[in-house]
Amino acid sequence: MTRMLIFGMGYAASHLASRLGARGWEVIGTTRDGRGDSIAFADETAVLIALRDATHILSSVPPVDGGDPVLARYGEAIALSPACWLGYLSSTGVYGDTAGAWVDESAPVAGRRPDRNAADAAWQVLRSDVRVFRLPGIYGPRRSILDRISEGRAHRIDLPGQVFSRIHVDDIAGGVTASFRGPAGVYNLADDEPCHQNKLVEWGYAMLGAPLPPLQTLDEAGLSPAARAFYAENRRVANGKAKRLLGWTPRYPAFREGLAGCR
Repeated sequence: MTRMLIFGMGYAASHLASRLGARGWEVIGTTRDGRGDSIAFADETAVLIALRDATHILSSVPPVDGGDPVLARYGEAIALSPACWLGYLSSTGVYGDTAGAWVDESAPVAGRRPDRNAADAAWQVLRSDVRVFRLPGIYGPRRSILDRISEGRAHRIDLPGQVFSRIHVDDIAGGVTASFRGPAGVYNLADDEPCHQNKLVEWGYAMLGAPLPPLQTLDEAGLSPAARAFYAENRRVANGKAKRLLGWTPRYPAFREGLAGCR
């Protein structure tokens, strides 16, 4: 029996769990409160038993309060676990702003969040068999520009030259499962077509047959601090290493195919 223990059953991790469950895997996940079939992150006895029995371990928990909560509480047990595979969902935010230039896994870590940079580095040295997946903006069913348009939360921002990479949640699951047969290391999982966010917005409005909103400055759009931070960085993320070493190919190579898969 193959058993996956997932720390943090968020959007991407839950999608992966469903895929593995359909393949006959036993998947155990942690949540803050142990709701449903999950176990509580703070239930140390249950977590340590799950670590002992797991063949595969994945963490999707982001750093908080300056540190990685999974490593802080269970890092030593994970390092000593008999699991044959270890993975961590990181962020391409560790690269920081590159003024639109391409970045691959050899690029320096210079992100504006020191805790994220430190967590990425700490997972890499925890064990020699770890796979660190650096992810750009994640979208998929119930979490895409189509939903934001329907909710009246979509904007077109007047920032010429701004470029972003994205990844459909299905392609995260595909990259993780492809790595079961591939070498350890750091991998960018991103689509093939970085582009301005406005292209995505305009395509979504066309799909829904809705009139486009006006171009606005960041100030005029009244974005939240988190949304404004999204526009503070500009980069293109290369995915060639995952394709070469893992045999991974995105099912949704660009936003057009990806949004069609969200309908």
